[in-house]
Amino acid sequence: MARTIGSHGPTTLEAIRKAGVRLIFEHGYEAMSLRQLAAEVGIQAGSLYNHISTKQDLLFDLVQDHINDLLRELDLALEGKADPVEKLRAFVAFHVTYHMTRKREVFIANSELRSLDAKNYDAVVALRGAYEQRLAQILTDGVSDGVFEVVDIQVATFAILALLTGLCTWYRPGGRLTRDAIIAAHEKLVLSGVAPQAAIGQASYGGDSRRAAVAGS
Repeated sequence: MARTIGSHGPTTLEAIRKAGVRLIFEHGYEAMSLRQLAAEVGIQAGSLYNHISTKQDLLFDLVQDHINDLLRELDLALEGKADPVEKLRAFVAFHVTYHMTRKREVFIANSELRSLDAKNYDAVVALRGAYEQRLAQILTDGVSDGVFEVVDIQVATFAILALLTGLCTWYRPGGRLTRDAIIAAHEKLVLSGVAPQAAIGQASYGGDSRRAAVAGS
């Protein structure tokens, strides 16, 4: 690859980070070499050290920045919302949208957690815990207000996050459903999962009554 940018400055660092995300996503952290990364950016391998200390530091910075972005943007999405149901809808809409648009970063943060050294691993797990706690608090507030029924907050938190993040394995832009339709489907799944059993029973009874009326007409 011909050298098209300088070997110093924020422009090159940004190019290194973007290339690192793509190469780790496509080949995996262990398989990506710094020589390969330098060639992708168009600089000499030795020039990488003007911008990153080690390959491990690059991975940590990418994952840490991803989760910090996740936290910052989630807080903006929840800003001004007090009702737990409204907050949960906002959380679902944010999480689904983010994971549809930042698929590479999400994949790396999940699949390459194992590649972080102990210190970096602990720092990332703490950040992930802060994100999980945002959802756990929404569920806790909903239970306190009587609008959610949750047997175990931690189990519900992990289950909801697994459901929402799972779309990364199947979502493709330009598919059968629009983004809004996908968000709406996930909102319904999550909200029905934490709705009080009495409300679910009433909804089921109402649905059965309507079907009986149609059958008898």
